[in-house]
Amino acid sequence: MAEDRRTRRSRRALGAALVALVLERGFTALTVEDITERADVARATFYAHFRDKEDLFARVTADLLAGLAERLAPAVADSAVGFTGKPVLEMLRHAREERDLYRIVLRGEGDGRPLQMFVDACAAATAEEFRARAERNAVRPRIDPELLARVWVGEQVAVLRWWVEQDTPPLPAEEVVRMLLDLALHGRYWASGFEAPA
Repeated sequence: MAEDRRTRRSRRALGAALVALVLERGFTALTVEDITERADVARATFYAHFRDKEDLFARVTADLLAGLAERLAPAVADSAVGFTGKPVLEMLRHAREERDLYRIVLRGEGDGRPLQMFVDACAAATAEEFRARAERNAVRPRIDPELLARVWVGEQVAVLRWWVEQDTPPLPAEEVVRMLLDLALHGRYWASGFEAPA
C-alpha cells in the first residue's frame, strides 16, 4: 500500500514537473534530468515507470483523457435526444481545472503526439455517440458520423485552445456553450447574421 502511494506520488510529481517545465521552456528543450530534478525524484524511479519524456507525456495525456471521459459520462447520458451543450460545458470546466496541461497538449507540444491522442480519443467517442444517438432516435445521419465527429471535435479543440490560452477567459463557459449550441442547431450561415436562403 505504501509502495502504491509512493508510486502515485512520484508519477504525480513527474507529471506536474513536465507540465511546468514545458510551459517554461517548451518540450523539445527538456531532458529527463530536468524533469526528475524539478520533481525531486530519482532518475531510476523515472525509468522504472517511463521509457523517456515522450512516454511520460503520453501517460499524462492518457490520464487527462481518462479524467475527461469520467466527467463527460453523466453529461452524455443526459443528452439522449440531441445537443444539450452539457458535454461541452463539462469539457470547459475540466479544462479550467487542468488549464496548464490543456495548454501544452492543445499547443501541440511533444511533436503534436499528445494533441493527436486528444483529438483521436475525442473524435472516436463523439462518432460513437453520434451513431448511438441516431439509432436511438431512428434517424439516418446525412453526413458520415466519422467526418461529422472530426468537424465537431475540430471546432471544439479550436475554441478550447483559444479559451484556455487567455489568462482570463474571454467569455464565461456557459456563454461559449450557448453559442456553440446555437451554431450546431442553426449553422454557420445563420450564425453569421444571414437569413436562410429561400
